[in-house]
Amino acid sequence: MHASNATPMASSTVSIGFIGTGLIGAPMVERLLECGRTVVVWNRSPEKLAPLVAAGAVVAESMQDLARRVDIVCTCLTDTSAVASVLFGASEEASNGTSNGTPNETPNGTPGIASSMRAGQLLVDLSSIAPDATARMATRLTTESGAHWIDAPVSGGVPAARAGRLIIFAGGRADDIARAAPVFDALAQRVTHMGDNGAGQLAKSCNQQIVACNLMVIAETLAFAERAGVDASRLPAALAGGFADSLPLQIFGPRMAANIDTPRLGAVGTFRKDIEQVARLAEDVGADIPVTRAALARYREALSHPDVGAEGDASRLIRMLRGPMTARDTTGDTTPDSTQSAVHTTPDGPAA
Repeated sequence: MHASNATPMASSTVSIGFIGTGLIGAPMVERLLECGRTVVVWNRSPEKLAPLVAAGAVVAESMQDLARRVDIVCTCLTDTSAVASVLFGASEEASNGTSNGTPNETPNGTPGIASSMRAGQLLVDLSSIAPDATARMATRLTTESGAHWIDAPVSGGVPAARAGRLIIFAGGRADDIARAAPVFDALAQRVTHMGDNGAGQLAKSCNQQIVACNLMVIAETLAFAERAGVDASRLPAALAGGFADSLPLQIFGPRMAANIDTPRLGAVGTFRKDIEQVARLAEDVGADIPVTRAALARYREALSHPDVGAEGDASRLIRMLRGPMTARDTTGDTTPDSTQSAVHTTPDGPAA
């Protein structure tokens, strides 16, 4: 991180609120609790919080109650509109920065948490959302409540969240990022201050652009090798350490070759959403991204493919490219051995 003269909040006394306890949010909460943090949580379905309560989390009566009780509010939600709704209660905020109807109310009349936040409080958004909307919402939050926004999307997946080894791209003021140390010290191996609000999300978009395109090429490569008569299950280990190597190759390659798609490590629909956003942002700034657009076209096809689908794991992408004679059965001898799959971190899947 950039150097700052700000004094971080004391980890032993700071209280942290967490909204968004899904696939990656829940292990983040567990990690914060393991590190001795006081964590207040909320979910529309309280029963889903039972494992976190058992681990020591405190349940708030509402999102607004959570915001009033803590020093730092963390959000880890599915997309831009979800973040906008939780903060301001207006789905239009995601697209144009304006509210719908009564300010700070959700479509069902429940106020967003911005109205319950206070001057100097921190909002740490760990979601992966639109950079331009983030910048608008950050300005609005400070104007309306005096609270400060840090966009802090993560990379590394569920195992890294559990181990406190996430990579975080931070956007916001340097002194605010320093004050968020009780969150970042527990969750991340590295926090890079990318610039003002929105810069962290732009960096995450670049990350997802590389990962999503890489996954599609890996699927093509393995399907090509199979068609050519090569045992594709051997390729990840054969390429390890060379210029073609990558974490996605070592994690998803063996799964693609062996037709393994559980447990889910990253949904196809999430990667499609991410590079749809990249395409929009690139058009806004006049950037030429032909390879990414070609990958995006295939991801769109994948959503309607009967053997892939939006909720399917990215390891299913190879199924779009295989002919009927090359499809493999997971019960065969193509399952990679331990030397080919001994990788303990994952690329990014869903944010919440």
